[in-house]
Amino acid sequence: MDSSPTSAAAAASAPMAASAPPLDDCLRLLRGERDEQKLAGLLVAANVCRAGDGDAVRKVYDAVGPRFLRRLLNTGLGKVEGGKEEEREAYLRLALTVLAGLARAPEVAADEGVLSTVPLVAEVVSKSADPAITEECFELLSLIAIASEDGAYKFCEPGVIDMIYLQISSLPDGSKCIELAINLMQLLVHKLKVDNMSEEKLQGMTSMVTCLARLFAVLHTAVKFDALHMLTALLSQKESPLHDLLRSMPASIWESHIRVGITAILQNRVVSSEKLHALLLAECMMSILGEDWLSEDCKIQDTQNMLPVDKFVLLVLESARIEVAVLLNELAYLKYESSNTFQTDEAVSQKQRNLAILFSLIERIIKMISNASSSEGAPSQTIRESTIMQAITGLNETISLVLDFLQDAKDHGQRKGDDLLAAARIVGSYLAEAPYACKEKTRNLLEFIFSIEGQDESRPFYSICFMLPMLSQITMEADGCRTLASFGGYKAVIDCLVKMTEQDGIDNGSMFLACDTIINFMSNRKSVHIPVDSCFIRLLKSLVTWAGSSNASSVTMTASCLCAMLIDLTSEEFLLSCSDFDAKTLGSLSELIVRSLQQDVPDDDGEQFNQKQIIVSGYRRWADRFPHVKNVVDKHVSM
Repeated sequence: MDSSPTSAAAAASAPMAASAPPLDDCLRLLRGERDEQKLAGLLVAANVCRAGDGDAVRKVYDAVGPRFLRRLLNTGLGKVEGGKEEEREAYLRLALTVLAGLARAPEVAADEGVLSTVPLVAEVVSKSADPAITEECFELLSLIAIASEDGAYKFCEPGVIDMIYLQISSLPDGSKCIELAINLMQLLVHKLKVDNMSEEKLQGMTSMVTCLARLFAVLHTAVKFDALHMLTALLSQKESPLHDLLRSMPASIWESHIRVGITAILQNRVVSSEKLHALLLAECMMSILGEDWLSEDCKIQDTQNMLPVDKFVLLVLESARIEVAVLLNELAYLKYESSNTFQTDEAVSQKQRNLAILFSLIERIIKMISNASSSEGAPSQTIRESTIMQAITGLNETISLVLDFLQDAKDHGQRKGDDLLAAARIVGSYLAEAPYACKEKTRNLLEFIFSIEGQDESRPFYSICFMLPMLSQITMEADGCRTLASFGGYKAVIDCLVKMTEQDGIDNGSMFLACDTIINFMSNRKSVHIPVDSCFIRLLKSLVTWAGSSNASSVTMTASCLCAMLIDLTSEEFLLSCSDFDAKTLGSLSELIVRSLQQDVPDDDGEQFNQKQIIVSGYRRWADRFPHVKNVVDKHVSM
């Protein structure tokens, strides 16, 4: 630059005194060949832009062009040789003032030339100690981010986020600067979509997460809560490329910062809504990094607030348990006792959403406790046994409260609702690990749980699926089979299994659990009376369909084992007399039996060995009653 803004102002005084309109004078100066003329024009342009005439602003921008504005910024940042320090600051102020004025016109703010200044303005933020300059920068950056999608994504370029966010922790609390900075951050968080981002821009998003995590940990002002809300907004999205990138990062200090922030929120007296946000953030971290994140022994150097692992686990669990107890009580009141229907519906929906978050967190903690219990004594074990026992005691109490909530629903004739389905799910998750916990309450409510429907379900399905892990364990004993038989629960399991085979993409995990439950039930049929029912015919057909869709030996053996047990209850003649069982199905059933008898069972696979024993012994009992099956087996297998 060969002229200062002060000398340029003098040069501008003559044109301003002339009779030509100020805008024309301004444009003539901006189009001048010498820097002195352009600078003089910018001084006038600042006033033109403040007037807010969009057409005039566009003309000013076209006249000056982005190249000169970028050069002015670079000079102000000291990237261009020459010029005194006070002149550089004057250039910087002038460039920012004009750019902020130009950016008030959305079409100008969205122009590629203005977008190209974002990294330079971010650098100004990182280096300036002048609040007025910083304020101008944040106002300008916000206008650019608002104006277009490209403007928002410009912030994801390498280094931009870091330069902006790392400065925020040093801004005075309650200042205009911090207000503008937070507004910009919130704008970016809610506008940026990660689904179609390039890897380079995703790196910018990870920088945003790590910077927000640091603010969440180190600040003790209102910004801490702003950072919390933005982190949950970023991390609570469904599975995204950002999650993949965060998982691929080496053990990072940002995870520890999140822990420190969550600890501070949960340990202090803050409103329930903020604690819920902190618990949601904990759930997000476990969802992205795995359940064991909660119990990992993290170290951090720049804070004294890192809670020991055992205390952190119990803090999160106890906080979640308290919130669940309060929400269950409030939901029961609103649903069954409150008389204000309109307010009740709105309040119930919000509390149901909050309850779903807490249930999801507790489910992950259940899995984490299960992992810790199964790895006791291993080098990775970070939780003491006493902590595990304390957690289990707390979980028992919470599941008992959830069962009371379901009992209340049963007493009021309510069996449809996503909150009831979520309650059934968390009960099922816990009983999968502790099948005999809350035994009396569970047995008394099992029939009701089997009748629960989600809001969008036409008949019960998921509530039964949630109980399958527990059912597959308790039916190994006669008492569990009698419980299932007492209300015809085995028919509901069969209907559930049949429905699974009718869906696109069969969930083999749930299929195996349902099959194990019925196999256990059939193995204990001497203890319970099992009349031949049409549901068994439907089950046979579904098992044949399932086995025909997979080449996995586990599917073949499990389906054939259960078929062999069902066949033992009837005869070929009876099956063929049923309208929904034909010769083609019988042929497929015969082929399934043959495949299972031909199956080589690995020596170390005890389950498949037992299944083959059941198939062989069953076949020998009923072969004479199934001449078609016997003929097919005799052709292919030597018995």
